Amino acid sequence: MPDTARRPVFEPSAPNPYLPQVATVLEVIQETHNIKSFRLRLDDEQAWAKFSFEPGQLGQLSLFGVGESTFVINSSPTRKDYLQFSVMRAGEVTSALHGLLPGDKIGLRAPLGNSFPYKELKGKNLVFIGGGIGMAPMRTLLLYMLDNRTDYGDITLLYGARSPQDFSYAEDREDWLKRKDMRTVLTIDSPAEGWEHRVGLIPNVLTELKPSPENTVAVTCGPPIMIRFTLQALEKLGFVPEQIITTLEKRMKCGIGICGRCNIGEKYVCVDGPVFTYAQLKSMVNEL
Repeated sequence: MPDTARRPVFEPSAPNPYLPQVATVLEVIQETHNIKSFRLRLDDEQAWAKFSFEPGQLGQLSLFGVGESTFVINSSPTRKDYLQFSVMRAGEVTSALHGLLPGDKIGLRAPLGNSFPYKELKGKNLVFIGGGIGMAPMRTLLLYMLDNRTDYGDITLLYGARSPQDFSYAEDREDWLKRKDMRTVLTIDSPAEGWEHRVGLIPNVLTELKPSPENTVAVTCGPPIMIRFTLQALEKLGFVPEQIITTLEKRMKCGIGICGRCNIGEKYVCVDGPVFTYAQLKSMVNEL
């Protein structure tokens, strides 16, 4: 059972943690046939001026009368014109979110959860390994590091999708491919007409790239089956569990460690996660 003694306690006079702030959708970007990115800004100017978050933290987006779902903030804290969330259409709430247009109102509870250890990663080489929508949580960390480039060592990005049409962040990809201060490798599962980059499953391409584990941390996110084989590939390349960071997706409700919907043993993904090292995950393996 979860350790209820460690749940947060809220004073009666404190703001209601379940009450979302109202935000306005500024822009909607059609990333793929079933993924849209939403750029939004809080309506309360004072709240917006004070708003801050760290790479990897989450937000609860709500549509009044429909429901609420959790998504990573995938814009960077260094770029403060808006917050960006990428949403894959998969159910009632996400389908309703896909109907939003610029100017529409939305509820936001954020920031929630922990973050990537970006301060501890200074001076390290980074290998980002993303599959499909799994690029979303890594995008915020990658953008942050590129905006603070001198703080970090070599940066390699391996980004894969089923087909060329299943990649998100077209403008980012164009920029990443052109940059001289990072290495970008794109791959698709099967050959496609006109495709000029790699072909192969992400774990196989990773093995071919053979990134050195020396002074290096791997950050990976994607479908569970991809993560499983990517973790195996990284271990074969010499990465130890403490050198591998990933994020967990688990259905959340309250987002603040109260309801227990997202607990894994004594851990709550919404509070203790969503970012975990592989070493932490291995200690929770019996609960996953």
